[in-house]
Amino acid sequence: MFAKDTLTYAPHPLPDRAEMTDAQMRAAAQAFYDKMRQRHSVRDYSDRPVARNVIESCIRTAGSAPSGANHQPWHFVAVSNPAMKQRIRAEAEDEERRFYEGGGGDEWIKALEPIGTTADKPHLTIAPWLIIVFAQRWGEFDDGTRYKNYYVPESVNIATGFLLAALHHAGLCSLTHTPNPMKFLNGALGRPASEKPTMIIAVGHPAADATVPGVAKIKKPLDEILTVLD
Repeated sequence: MFAKDTLTYAPHPLPDRAEMTDAQMRAAAQAFYDKMRQRHSVRDYSDRPVARNVIESCIRTAGSAPSGANHQPWHFVAVSNPAMKQRIRAEAEDEERRFYEGGGGDEWIKALEPIGTTADKPHLTIAPWLIIVFAQRWGEFDDGTRYKNYYVPESVNIATGFLLAALHHAGLCSLTHTPNPMKFLNGALGRPASEKPTMIIAVGHPAADATVPGVAKIKKPLDEILTVLD
């Protein structure tokens, strides 16, 4: 929590420097790509437990992400309690049924057909952990007065990317899930009105018979996602 009397500029020497040769940089960039391209969105989980401190370390990584004015406008709720996971699943599936019964529109539902999703979300109870990401629309100083957060969606999206990469680096699988609307998560998890839920992330180990949709392995080539102006 920020205190009004500490909001001053104080420059410090850069604490961490990566001194690499060009060859080392190329190798490091390639190695990270090779690692991240092995990440898959998994819907089939085993019930193998995951230690709490692993989840905490991954969320700590997410918390190191850059943010607008360094306000860090995010909060993560990690849930392993079976009853709470069941409640989240039940309420999420209610929203999903409305979506698949027409609320999402024909074009959107058609676009999801190659992914093979339905309103049933068993991963929400089978996966050992659910991480719910909240965006903080405003914060509070230590005296209780509000302050505005800046670039909230962008900041939270960056932190979520850090989190997904950290989970994969720890040998875990994940699946992002965004039932719409998600306001039920505030009530279920006791989060304040200043926070907006943005995503549920199922986390765990893949089931022995886990599959991924074939279309998910089709990625745009570099020349379609990159423009270079030398």
